[in-house]
Amino acid sequence: MNKGKDKQERTLRELTSAHGQTFAEEAGITLKDTPQPLYRLLVLAVLLSARIRGSVAVATARALHEAGLRDPRRMAEADWQERVDALGRGGYRRYDERTATQLGDGAELLTERWGGDLRRLRKEADGKVSELRRLLQEVPGLGPSGADIFLREVQRVWPEAAPYLDDKALSGAERLGLPKDPERIVKLAGNAEPAVLAAALVRASLDKQVAEDSLRHAA
Repeated sequence: MNKGKDKQERTLRELTSAHGQTFAEEAGITLKDTPQPLYRLLVLAVLLSARIRGSVAVATARALHEAGLRDPRRMAEADWQERVDALGRGGYRRYDERTATQLGDGAELLTERWGGDLRRLRKEADGKVSELRRLLQEVPGLGPSGADIFLREVQRVWPEAAPYLDDKALSGAERLGLPKDPERIVKLAGNAEPAVLAAALVRASLDKQVAEDSLRHAA
């Protein structure tokens, strides 16, 4: 047996077992291919793409949901101050005013162009992941990194996007001494679900301790 490959497989097993919670799960989103959870994931992707701690973005996604801002109609109908206040309760204070505007504008765009239903955006992309990524970036506040975050998570329910390992996930792979080739990583991960694999690799990229613990347990 190839010892190097065997260790890489063990490392991925350790990583996905201990750190494979998706960011949607962490935010309390039960992801389904239905309008509301898809919209909540979109909002989470907007929040996570700012230069702010992931834990704050996740807490803020929960705060927006608790404030009733869980679909495009409610988000658009809320006044700007309501959105600012909800963002503040989640701890998202540094970017709250700009993000409040972006969330309102994004909700209006989503309603006008896709009837508030991201499945229509998916249909417009016609199975092309590159087109999905391009269309997502038309949403205010959702640049390339935000589109990547959305696609990493949505591959759980939009299988045409899988396996989706973006630069952030591949950075985690590099930290773990794994190949930076998505196909090779997926093979090494065996039966690991792509969304779980991607989330775990991102966590290794964001937190050096996650990577070190996984390598130590795989040794």
